[in-house]
Amino acid sequence: MQDQEILDILKDCKAILHGHFQLTSGQHSDTYIQCARVLEQPSTTMKLAKEAIDRLDDKVKNAIDVVASPAVGGMLFGFAVAAMLDKPFIFSERVDGKMTFRRSFEVKDGQKVLVVEDVVTTGGSVKEVCDLVEKASGEVVAVVSIIDRKADKKFAQDFYPLLELPTKSWDPSDCDLCKNGENLHSLGSRNLKK
Repeated sequence: MQDQEILDILKDCKAILHGHFQLTSGQHSDTYIQCARVLEQPSTTMKLAKEAIDRLDDKVKNAIDVVASPAVGGMLFGFAVAAMLDKPFIFSERVDGKMTFRRSFEVKDGQKVLVVEDVVTTGGSVKEVCDLVEKASGEVVAVVSIIDRKADKKFAQDFYPLLELPTKSWDPSDCDLCKNGENLHSLGSRNLKK
């Protein structure tokens, strides 16, 4: 798949929104990428998952023991990637604001883990999952996402986004949209009630 084809999928699904948004990272932006609109289409999700796997180099692809994603955004795409690889899938959740593996999910000593997310801005959630994997004595072999918003990343692992889609984001204290009194929308999952 070419970048334009992936971008067309996002546009056709109306996944690219414009306005005033608080991102999961806490930053503000005039653009929000709602990958859930893409992921509600199973055949499209599987097509993107296959493309993500095809872009991995063979060394990474052949090393993967398990796929892990942060809840909630990365779960559907992570599951699709795991299904295409025929590997186990686990996800992390926030408990009292801290990312953790629950539901008897675990990373065993020495397991090689592919971390999958839908949209990466700063990569804060990705880093939290990577830290969980490493704390369990596993190894993150790579990170995959549908979208890379092209901000500075908080994680150091090899990164394979399907599409780089640079979008502006800024600290809330520097947000001109806030200063202009524009309504702020928070569509991300970080603040979901338990």
